[in-house]
Amino acid sequence: MAYSSTLVIHKCFTYDVFLSFRDKDTRKNFVDYLYFALQHKNFRACNDDKIKKGKMINDELIKSIKDSKFYIIIFFKNYASSSWCLDELVKIMECHRNAVQVVYPIFYDVEPFEIRKLSEVLGKAFAKHEK
Repeated sequence: MAYSSTLVIHKCFTYDVFLSFRDKDTRKNFVDYLYFALQHKNFRACNDDKIKKGKMINDELIKSIKDSKFYIIIFFKNYASSSWCLDELVKIMECHRNAVQVVYPIFYDVEPFEIRKLSEVLGKAFAKHEK
């Protein structure tokens, strides 16, 4: 009788969900409601209130991204104007490509085609960061 064995590795995550958003645009309305709704349903959501802010993404934030099972990226018109958000996005996509984490985009007051085609305000912001 032949036996097949499959090795399944379960990673233990610190957070269920990591929220990526532009602070001054969405925190006090949409993001706070989403965060508390996730908490209410017993999801461990990463809240960056306790993470030190600076000009560059720091090790503590990178660890939080790596230690999250799901990512919710809240795209807003000014999301790409924040180099911090773009650094988060790069790290999130690295983790998504290399592991089991899942990414869910939310388009808040912006159309998906604006992200895909980098049109309007987003396109200008991405172009600025490319330079």
